[in-house]
Amino acid sequence: MLAPRLAGVLVLATAIATAILVLSACQKGSSDDQKETASGDDKDASKVDTKISTPPARQRGPAEETPPMDVAQPPANAQKTESGMHFVILAKGKEDKKPGRNDTAMVHYTVWRTSGQTIFSNKRRGRPQTMPLWQVPDGWGEMLSTMSIGEKRLVWMPSELASRGGRPRKETYVFEMELASFESAPPVPSDVAAPPADAQKTSSGLAYKVLKKGTGSEKPRAWDDVTVHSTGWSTDGRMFENTATSKRPQNKSLFRESPGLAEAIQLMVAGQKNRIWIPANLLKKGPNMPEGMAVYDIELVSFKKKEPPPAVPKDVAAPPKDAKKTAKGVFYKLIKKAEKTGTVHPKPTDSVKVHYTGWTTDGNMFDSSVVRGQPAQFSLSGVIAGWTDGLQVMVVGETTRFWIPEELAYKGKPGAPQGMLVFDVELLEIKAGPPARRPPHIPGHGQKKPGAGAGQKPKGAAQTE
Repeated sequence: MLAPRLAGVLVLATAIATAILVLSACQKGSSDDQKETASGDDKDASKVDTKISTPPARQRGPAEETPPMDVAQPPANAQKTESGMHFVILAKGKEDKKPGRNDTAMVHYTVWRTSGQTIFSNKRRGRPQTMPLWQVPDGWGEMLSTMSIGEKRLVWMPSELASRGGRPRKETYVFEMELASFESAPPVPSDVAAPPADAQKTSSGLAYKVLKKGTGSEKPRAWDDVTVHSTGWSTDGRMFENTATSKRPQNKSLFRESPGLAEAIQLMVAGQKNRIWIPANLLKKGPNMPEGMAVYDIELVSFKKKEPPPAVPKDVAAPPKDAKKTAKGVFYKLIKKAEKTGTVHPKPTDSVKVHYTGWTTDGNMFDSSVVRGQPAQFSLSGVIAGWTDGLQVMVVGETTRFWIPEELAYKGKPGAPQGMLVFDVELLEIKAGPPARRPPHIPGHGQKKPGAGAGQKPKGAAQTE
């Protein structure tokens, strides 16, 4: 659910960042093993084979890989980049062709600390790691774009160049990387910098050009689900989205997309492919997104009609005078009484099943279980404070409208709905006890960023701060 805290577009976690974080997880795992042994958590394992009196300890962390040389510091003959990396070439490549900044590289690699301690290696997986160069940390993109297929390097990379986001520890990591192969990205359009004179324009400022005609006359509506192939660039030609390499389309719920993208797709019929120039004011900000105009090549593969959303409340802009207020500051108003008056209210530790729709105060719907046709089930301990507080005034069967102040909603978090949020919530069921298992669309739990292919779970819902 997009309810109390829209997950928005999340940063794509790369295998590189994972590698760097593995060590701390391994250290924690080591202490966990000691605790488990002391508490007898492995009793079942010993019952499986009575010949084993003491179950073997579970192996944690990466297998140690021996560095090809002393990695404490770069050797005197190491080459140095302007960004501050050092490297030596361990094996020359087979050909001169190198990947571009928008291409996808397949890489074998191992990561060490300068002490020689192995952090991560994908050697034993038997296959290289797929790395879109437009997604990887700066150091990786810079290094791999200068390598040819078959080339192997040992690279000393400062932590700020080796990971994206977060607060990496200040140290140098040593990478042995071998470029196994790469796939070329779709070419950057010649008119990526600005819409050409023959592009059509809408009143909102969106520009588009038909690249391939579709079939039929029916077009998706603002609340429908669509399946698309898409590639996106900033106006300088840097890619930020691409399904062409994976050859798997994305599923999107239009009401969750940026206003410009949703508007553009509604102009299309199935099979149609358009190039779209979307001004910055019609975009949602998120990881990899450009600061200014975004350019997309989008093909509408298909779309699925959904139930029309509930009408925007007339009092969406602000709570009316007859609205009540909880002690924590959530305004609410009973919209529909329960057929059978109940007396049981959900507690903060309970799980509930609800139908809901959420709007910003300008009337923009950002999520709805009604449109999805599936109620949401979640624990009240796992959503934003406004939901936890507000739903406790309800009984089963009621529908209540809530006005949740920003400080009890997403608190201005980038990518989430901003300001006061308005929800119509129908309470269907209360379940006491431990939190229920939660389906893909629920308040309190973010979703994976779409892009890995059709069938992916859409972006999610209200979450705990």
